[in-house]
Amino acid sequence: MMVFDFPGVLGSSPRIREMFQLLEMVAPSEATVLLLGETGTGKELVAQAIHRNSPRAAGPFVVVNCAALPETLLESELFGHERGAFTGAANRKDGRFLLAHHGTLFLDEIGELSLPIQAKILRVLQAREFEPLGSNRTVKVDVRIIAATNRNLDKMVRDGRFRDDLFYRLNVFPLVLPPLRGRLEDLPRLANFFLKKYREKNHRQVFSLAPEVLEAFRHYAWPGNIRELENVIERGVIVCQGDVLKPEDLPPALSQPARWLDTGEEQEPGLPELERQLISRTLEMVDGQREQAAEILGISLDELNLKIRSYRLEGLE
Repeated sequence: MMVFDFPGVLGSSPRIREMFQLLEMVAPSEATVLLLGETGTGKELVAQAIHRNSPRAAGPFVVVNCAALPETLLESELFGHERGAFTGAANRKDGRFLLAHHGTLFLDEIGELSLPIQAKILRVLQAREFEPLGSNRTVKVDVRIIAATNRNLDKMVRDGRFRDDLFYRLNVFPLVLPPLRGRLEDLPRLANFFLKKYREKNHRQVFSLAPEVLEAFRHYAWPGNIRELENVIERGVIVCQGDVLKPEDLPPALSQPARWLDTGEEQEPGLPELERQLISRTLEMVDGQREQAAEILGISLDELNLKIRSYRLEGLE
């Protein structure tokens, strides 16, 4: 029986336990995985966990941030180039596909790719081969693809901004990573993990979180998700003057949650403004796709429809 190891992917909330079950199913396979979720939800950590628990664990894990490079450089980074292939190409260079041979290639922010690059990646997925820039030689490659995006690829396909054939190739095993606000049970464990990490890294003597800090965390929307929580804890450890991290060590938005929630807008009795803002923001992010919004928010579609009517958000569809 295979023993799975997912270090860095922390939590015991229902949504995280469900994700662990799916990871245990897909990691030992050769299936292409598409990680979906908001920015900061830990998609690269999950991709590393899949690789670490796969038959390719002894091979390389190579990361490409598709949004970080202009198209001209991205093509060279992915497929490599021959000497003289373009101005400045003084030497031959292997691309990330070849560097990931017998391993895993993680294509982060794949929704940012141009259509011409999408076509070239599709060919690699279909034929497991490509030509480096400036070369007529065909390179065979054995690589597993894990892709990630915070974009709505379904809508991009409908709008003609993402190839449908590439989408179907990538969408073999879609996995939605829950936002931090959808797994608040995991906040104490995550916060203490980062507290220990940055206490040791910065040689500080901050050993615990004040109860008021955790309460502030539970009231915050965490638009930046786990990455934002990590940044908040690192900052708090640095500015903290004692051995307990207190509300005054947090950024203003977190140290004064009541003021943060007080927008001055009229609210219906008993309906928290924070939830209305979260639903509104999520619907805008997914272009009104209710099923995807419900999945991100961690509620059923029926519950989302009810809340949309209650908050009078129908105009966001």
